[in-house]
Amino acid sequence: MLPKRFAPLLLSVLAALVSGLFLPAPWALFVFPASVALSLVGLFDIFQARHAVKRNYPIVGRLRWFFEEIRPAIRQYLIEGDHERAPFSRIQRSLVYARAKNQISDRPFGTLVDVYQNGYEFIAHSTRPVPPSDPATFRVAIGGDACRQPYQASIFNISAMSFGALSANAIRALNKGAKLGGFAHDTGEGSISPYHREHGGDLIWEIGSGYFGCRTEDGRFDPARFAERAADPQVRMIELKISQGAKPGKGGILPAEKVSAEIAATRGIPMGRDCISPARHQAFSTPIELVQFIADLRRLSGGKPVGFKLCVGQPWEFMGIVKAMLETGILPDYIVVDGAEGGTGAAPQEFADHLGMPLRESLLFVHNTLVGAGLRSRIRVGAAGKIVSAFDIAVAIALGADWTNAGRGFMFAIGCIQSLSCHTNRCPAGVATQDPVRQRALVVPDKAQRVYHYHRNTLLALSEMIATAGLAHPGEITPHHLVRRVSLTEIRLFSQLHIFLEEGELLDGACERDFYGNAWKLARADSFEVAI
Repeated sequence: MLPKRFAPLLLSVLAALVSGLFLPAPWALFVFPASVALSLVGLFDIFQARHAVKRNYPIVGRLRWFFEEIRPAIRQYLIEGDHERAPFSRIQRSLVYARAKNQISDRPFGTLVDVYQNGYEFIAHSTRPVPPSDPATFRVAIGGDACRQPYQASIFNISAMSFGALSANAIRALNKGAKLGGFAHDTGEGSISPYHREHGGDLIWEIGSGYFGCRTEDGRFDPARFAERAADPQVRMIELKISQGAKPGKGGILPAEKVSAEIAATRGIPMGRDCISPARHQAFSTPIELVQFIADLRRLSGGKPVGFKLCVGQPWEFMGIVKAMLETGILPDYIVVDGAEGGTGAAPQEFADHLGMPLRESLLFVHNTLVGAGLRSRIRVGAAGKIVSAFDIAVAIALGADWTNAGRGFMFAIGCIQSLSCHTNRCPAGVATQDPVRQRALVVPDKAQRVYHYHRNTLLALSEMIATAGLAHPGEITPHHLVRRVSLTEIRLFSQLHIFLEEGELLDGACERDFYGNAWKLARADSFEVAI
């Protein structure tokens, strides 16, 4: 006797027999082919050797895969709470969508946030608020003493996302929006594509370990190609990527079959070969060589601001770079801190969940190290990592940033619905895909306006927020203005929660802060290895 779990297969076989022998023609034309198809599927399930569930539950067992396929969408639209961050909450996404569409983002009837929950944060307002300032003035000058072409950057810019990871239309919309709003668009390490150039928005050219756009045939840095492309007036700053959030320290391979003619031309790589992004740079191997390479990039670019981006890992390595700055006198114009929670590209789960330092800790560490070395006033610091709202910007600035970058926030602005299918080339919104039909759905003029509105409305909200604290410019935000709940009965200022070094505190070797003092002793200017 067949087990009950085989009943669907048995019913399908019986339906095929009955419909084929006894049902009249109109019904048989529908029932017979369907029942035969189900019978064949069931028989295949029984005899296939790959899936045990299908062997034990022919036909019905396939529902498991169906429900797994639709589970993320069902959860997002029907089950997910407003504040569940997976990785961005519905509240966060809705805020971006509203501001991008230039709609009112006000909420009725009070906050939905539990203000007595540990971790709740707020800005302490003043009894003497000031009139909100014009967000167009929220800019920061980037460029040190060795820089001949400083850049006045917005405090809110588009983070690094490459053509290839994003579609051509997504790049077009982001860059046109940046042009409309007068803010910067980071190219990502995939180099400057034709789509970055169409609308003339300010570019930050990111150069990774693959040296795309400025490489020799064997993948090494090519000074002549770099100088030629860096001379473009649309390129306002150069960013050397040491590592990135989500997958710090990991290289990458773009298989040969995915290297289209467009990508090959943009990156300066041959078609028909795998495109390799090494895990480490070939142009330098020590902190001193790193700062010397930065000096070379600045010279070759005609004196444009040059900095580097990193996701902080082993603290003595960054401190070694700072020691190299002190020893050589060569300073980057800026440093971008990418939190481990950042990163728009796909990454192994262990990397995304358990590798790299989160933004707040790494930002404070970089800021403190520069202060302790007496260099903070000469180097600008940017921050990236899940920044989507005005409050996110305020927190980053309070912890040491001069400006902020957002990747996924601007992806939401151009239509991303967080379907979590970026790595499949099947993005339903046409944002993270190279499929020409899918990306056609992203209408550039409309989405460019949304990028512009999202940027403008977010900075307008920041202006109104800090005005209530009596501040005219985001640069005036300090750790004294931010507050966090640490228990049901206690709140503390950020200035009470975190360690802040004094100017030059690390230089005399007598720093009494255990973490900073010990890490500083381990750091070397001539090597990324620890001092013995």
